[in-house]
Amino acid sequence: MNLNQSPTAYAAYIGIDWADRKHDIALYDCQNGTWEHCTIQSKPQSIADWVNRLRKTYGGSKLLVGLEQKRGPLLYALCQYENLVLVPINPRTVANYRKAFQPSRAKSDLIEAKLIVELMQKHGEKLDIWTAGCPKHRA
Repeated sequence: MNLNQSPTAYAAYIGIDWADRKHDIALYDCQNGTWEHCTIQSKPQSIADWVNRLRKTYGGSKLLVGLEQKRGPLLYALCQYENLVLVPINPRTVANYRKAFQPSRAKSDLIEAKLIVELMQKHGEKLDIWTAGCPKHRA
């Protein structure tokens, strides 16, 4: 299933540059057009706390979350939340996109997270939403 490009479909676009110990996050709020950036630990409790902060801010609104993995602990940790719409993106796609538009070739985790958001916003028709086979998979 491809992304819905309606600007009102999601309350926010979130890009996550994941790593073993920490995750850098860029969030674009669609309502007010602002950016937020944060870093969280890769521990399950840190991820749960971050999602709970999102729930306080956005309630049950749909949030589009792009991440550079098709499987793994972060994807599995996030798939249990029904309001998070997950978009796995090939890391090579993000790297090539960065190289195309960052002539300096400078790389930072925050830049990567923001580029993931940009990829979803501008090229969503080429990206697929991750879907679990059944509710049992989410659990």
